[in-house]
Amino acid sequence: MDTATLLRLSVFLGGLGLFAALEALFPRKARVMPRLHRWVTNLSLSALSSLGLRLLGPLTVAGAALAARQSGLGLFNMIDAPVWLAAAATLILLDLAVWAQHLAMHKSPLLWRMHRVHHTDRDLDVTSGLRFHPFEAAVSMAWKALIVFLLGAPLMVALAYEIILNAMSLFTHANLRLPLWLDRALRWVIVTPDMHRIHHSVIRTETDSNYGNALSIWDRIFATYTPEPAAGQDGLTIGLEEWQDARPAQIRFTLAHPLARK
Repeated sequence: MDTATLLRLSVFLGGLGLFAALEALFPRKARVMPRLHRWVTNLSLSALSSLGLRLLGPLTVAGAALAARQSGLGLFNMIDAPVWLAAAATLILLDLAVWAQHLAMHKSPLLWRMHRVHHTDRDLDVTSGLRFHPFEAAVSMAWKALIVFLLGAPLMVALAYEIILNAMSLFTHANLRLPLWLDRALRWVIVTPDMHRIHHSVIRTETDSNYGNALSIWDRIFATYTPEPAAGQDGLTIGLEEWQDARPAQIRFTLAHPLARK
């Protein structure tokens, strides 16, 4: 196992354990579904997505960064920019690209059929940050790989963003009650669990807001920011209105869901 893979795995397992412990100590909302079935389904989706991504070969962030460097293509391989500038610009522009992809997932009927698997989860916790259909995981990786190639992003910076993105996904989906003052302060820079939970509301106007993954600035800039849910955090119902039953906790349901008629 190479160093980058070991680091990603360590951050993933550490983040999963840390936020699972914190949400057990400081829960934000009571569960409406049995945790065991949800966790098995969400972790199974993550495992299947990880296996599928191994088949993409060069269509990964690492493959794209190496291809750009070897070919001399991509913005930062074609201009003489300081390393710090290339690194900062790569992190910021990748986060903007992921925000734009998230927006597209909600606006395109085809992409929404994949992405709504993520939104059918009726509870939100750290494992929800892993609940993505393998089709969506492949599309997301290919999109990030394209951006990395066009930027000529340095390999280590591109991999660092992947680690940050994964860690933030665990954090923002955690069923974690932060002190109000801390949540408000953090929101000026990064997405918080309370901010992202609004995005998982059954109210479609709230679902179609707060698309940020790491930086919160994009929703403010593009007027897609919702500061508070209409029902308040305690009254917010999570999931999609059409699937307020036990099916979203079933692995068969989630895998077949992109083909559902609704």
